[in-house]
Amino acid sequence: MTVDTITDADIAAARARLPSVFGLTPAQRAMRIAGWTLFAAWLVSLCWWFDITPERMTRGLSGLFVILRLMIPPSPGAQWADILQGLAESVAMAFLGTFVAAVVAVPLGFLGARNVVVNALAHFSIRRVFDGFRGMDQLIWALAFVRAVGLGPLAGVLAIAAAEVCVLAKLFAEAIENADPRQAESVEAAGGSRLLAIRFGLLPQVLPVLLAQTLYAFESNTRSAAILGVVGAGGIGLQIAERIKVRYWDEVSFIIILILATVMLIDQLSARVRRRLIG
Repeated sequence: MTVDTITDADIAAARARLPSVFGLTPAQRAMRIAGWTLFAAWLVSLCWWFDITPERMTRGLSGLFVILRLMIPPSPGAQWADILQGLAESVAMAFLGTFVAAVVAVPLGFLGARNVVVNALAHFSIRRVFDGFRGMDQLIWALAFVRAVGLGPLAGVLAIAAAEVCVLAKLFAEAIENADPRQAESVEAAGGSRLLAIRFGLLPQVLPVLLAQTLYAFESNTRSAAILGVVGAGGIGLQIAERIKVRYWDEVSFIIILILATVMLIDQLSARVRRRLIG
């Protein structure tokens, strides 16, 4: 069929068979316009609800520029020892909290893996428990543990561990589910128990992935630990909060630079370790 032989009936038949090729229908076009109109109305209503106005944004940006100007040049101030101690506390809190969470998450990860716990109801229930605990942020845990154990790094360690354990458990469970089942089946075929099949068939496959995910959680929790001190959970966040209260913005910027340098160093070291484990 050439272009000269195409009739209006052929075009109508093609339009009926492949309507999307000929563009949107009037109904689809109206639905798209209605959808964008509703989305725009939702954005406007949110701005009205939160009192987001151009005047308020202008005042906020001008105040932010004033703070940024006061941050330059950064200054360590006279309390070097307190700043370094707070930074060391944050790193130690992140390491200890991540370590505790990883140790607890390993058996939970196996319990949450579909190829280990084959009962559908048990698997569903365990995964929903993971989802429930993952829904609580570290700051909420920190506020709870500050009231429970008092101010200091212990509350921060417990907050990081409680918030991270089910996150790691979910990641571990997904890694275990993606493992090659033939190795575990070989152990069972040789007469090994189910526990031995998990120990020698599944764990060696997923252990590098579990360690890599734990290292990533450690570097992420290092950033989070810097904030927990704001609510009294120890660490460098307490130093930041104290200086913000008295408007020592040059010292705040110096502490922020130290935090960024520490996180970058931990990121580089953990990336090297992850490459060695996965590679």
